[in-house]
Amino acid sequence: MEKIKKSIEIINLYNKHAEVRAKSNIPPLPLNPEQTEAVCNILASGTEDRIPEMTGLLKHRVSPGVDPSAKVKADFLGRITGGELSIKGITEKEAVDMLGTMMGGYNVKYLISALGNEKLAENAAEALSKTILVYDDFITVSELSEQNKFAEKVIRSWADGKWFLEKEELPSGIKVKIYKVDGEINTDDFSPASDAWSRPDIPLHALSMGRSKFPEGIETISKWREEGHIVAFAGDVVGTGSSRKSATNSLLWHIGDDIPFVPNKRRKGIVLGGVIAPIFFNTLQDSGGLPITTDVTKLKTGDEIVINMVEGTIKKTGSEEVLSTFEISPATLSDEYRAGGRIPLIIGRSLTEKAEQFLKTEKKTIFREIINPEPSKEQKFTLAQKIVGKACGFEGVLPGTSCEPFMTTVGSQDTTGPMTADELKELACLKFQTPMFMQSFCHTAAYPRPADIKMHKTLPGFITEREGVSLKPGDGVIHTWLNRFLLPDTVGTGGDSHTRFPLGISFPAGSGLVAFAGALGFMPLDMPESVLVRFNGKMRPGITLRDVVNAIPYFAIQEGLLTVPKKNKKNIFNGKIIEIEGMPDITVEQAFELMDATAERSAAAGTIKLSEKSVADYLRSNSALLSKLIEDGYKDSNTIQKRINDINSWLENPELLSADPGCEYSAVLEIDLSDITEPILSCPNDPDDVKLLSEVSGTKIDDVFLGSCMTNIGHFRAAGRIWENQKRNPEVRVYLDPPTRMDQNKLKDEGYFSLFNTMGSRIEVPGCSLCMGNQLRVPDKAAVYSTSTRNFDNRMGTGAQVFLGSAELGALVALKGKIPMPEEYFKTYNEKIAPHEDEIYNYLQFDNEYK
Repeated sequence: MEKIKKSIEIINLYNKHAEVRAKSNIPPLPLNPEQTEAVCNILASGTEDRIPEMTGLLKHRVSPGVDPSAKVKADFLGRITGGELSIKGITEKEAVDMLGTMMGGYNVKYLISALGNEKLAENAAEALSKTILVYDDFITVSELSEQNKFAEKVIRSWADGKWFLEKEELPSGIKVKIYKVDGEINTDDFSPASDAWSRPDIPLHALSMGRSKFPEGIETISKWREEGHIVAFAGDVVGTGSSRKSATNSLLWHIGDDIPFVPNKRRKGIVLGGVIAPIFFNTLQDSGGLPITTDVTKLKTGDEIVINMVEGTIKKTGSEEVLSTFEISPATLSDEYRAGGRIPLIIGRSLTEKAEQFLKTEKKTIFREIINPEPSKEQKFTLAQKIVGKACGFEGVLPGTSCEPFMTTVGSQDTTGPMTADELKELACLKFQTPMFMQSFCHTAAYPRPADIKMHKTLPGFITEREGVSLKPGDGVIHTWLNRFLLPDTVGTGGDSHTRFPLGISFPAGSGLVAFAGALGFMPLDMPESVLVRFNGKMRPGITLRDVVNAIPYFAIQEGLLTVPKKNKKNIFNGKIIEIEGMPDITVEQAFELMDATAERSAAAGTIKLSEKSVADYLRSNSALLSKLIEDGYKDSNTIQKRINDINSWLENPELLSADPGCEYSAVLEIDLSDITEPILSCPNDPDDVKLLSEVSGTKIDDVFLGSCMTNIGHFRAAGRIWENQKRNPEVRVYLDPPTRMDQNKLKDEGYFSLFNTMGSRIEVPGCSLCMGNQLRVPDKAAVYSTSTRNFDNRMGTGAQVFLGSAELGALVALKGKIPMPEEYFKTYNEKIAPHEDEIYNYLQFDNEYK
């Protein structure tokens, strides 16, 4: 009785939680394991007046896959189907049917067992025929099919694609009402960094969508939905910025449909964009949304239109006037929409192919045929095409190829990590198939909220249980760390748009695709075209790598390849791979500055050609660092050791891929480094809006931030040298944040912290700090000079006006309280930095540090 009493108390508290949430018009959280156990206890007790409520909770409010609550649910239902437990409200057949809604994972073994029970076998076969997350259990079912007709029926249903064919097709015509936001809508607008703590709670986080950009949006869309309209979101430029799936989750929460038996997630939302950022487009694909790239100039909020998926036209309801045209791209988009997303389509299609092969039947034509371009006999490939080709087992892959490269390295950071964990549970992942999955804690380390602290304690174990590697809060930025785990000429991904490898290539993704890459070891990719940025000449004294970064948009604008205005925006880099040549002897740390900034160009990925020496020096350093991690007790030690072995194997036989002479690019941008005659800055509040220092000199600055993944130890040494024997400017707030604990410790050892103190610098815990703006923020409407990655509206502070540039220039800005003239900057650089460049720009070499 005491157990039942306690269980009822738990559920009564859950119901109160549901009542509180209902006031905000959002559903309660899914049941946690304790609450699920309480539901099962009440059902087992036969408390008749609570049976309908408890069965409803068990059926609809438990997350599927290998969520801990799903295990409680599956075990309970398994006891019923196995005859161990008989309860009122759920028959054995109903228990089988309920197991069939759990997608895969903990439920599968009970369904397979039920195939041997004559009373339940038909229901179990029906349930399994629609379950695609079976993985190694396919072997169990296939072996069983030799003597069990119901198991054979399951195999045949998989081969026939029943799981797919019973889903609703993409309609030929869709009538929608338009909600449009003019200009650029970035992921901060959909998913504000200041509310990052709530991202795993999709309905709650969705309440913050559009707060500063389109504050009336939620109410307007909700009203139209209540009136029965399907609402499509439209924008000139949609989804730029971070790779956060929370942006997609929030938008789909307001315009999408509930997913049966998956609490608090939605799909099927329609997005129309003149430009849709590639990561956002992919995340919509993976989430079962319908992204359509089309001219939205003639579309206005409140318009009722018909999207004709056959003709590729958009017309006003009741009119034959064509407002816009489009092509369904990729060709598989309609299948992805039908399957519930690109990820379930890939997994299900693979299951169907395995069943066909087992049964030795002809391949079905139920899926859209993928027609890839064929390389010619003398085909020339770019570096990116060769790297991706190697990951697919080919010499190279051409643009437009639909492929599935092997993911050697996958990264996850903490504001998306809990969502990635949820996606891994839905994918029924108990062990990573990628050889390196790394979790960082860089976005929430400095000022953790209660939810962050809980995550810091629980997420590391979740990752290491699956043989991933978990860092610790305070270790530093995901990108700086993930680069230390890389192997040359391999492919990877990460749950942050700045996962841009300086070795090999990465295609950053939202948390769902990151989970997929980690769980299955490969990632779907429609190979983009490449743009070559070729540097030549020599950098002038005082010109930094950050100025070279900003030179790419600067010279692209001069060449007509990029425009700043968002309406009818031209961006040659959008969705393409930026391949960089002409600076082979820079260090890998420096190369990352160039790769990191490909995110701000909305590029899908980036590569850079480096010398064998630069790569070998970096890898020797990394091998030593990873060995130190094992020594210090980091887990999973076996996974780290395997990566050390792979690094050392490359060092024993160093070899790097190169682009073929005469290979083709969609565009080529030539930049003579000597043409960069003064520093170049990104101006408020657009990374593409770049100007020469002389054009913005004299602008008053309130705050200076030196930090983020765009920095390394050399930048902080340079700042310290400029601040030597100088007095603090009390009118300027200075924030410093070295990217890793190793950088910070080295700077302390070298005495730089005393120089930082003379500036009154606020030194942050190694991590993202102001760059993300999710916890630390500048005062409202502050004028800011920053070394961070991007400067979107309200990112670092409400109404903040943010310039982006080099740390060297930023140090001088901190002294003067304004952006200096070029001659002031060069004078300071030549006096303070130039004589000590070798010492300042001497990067961490851990094989020397840890001797």
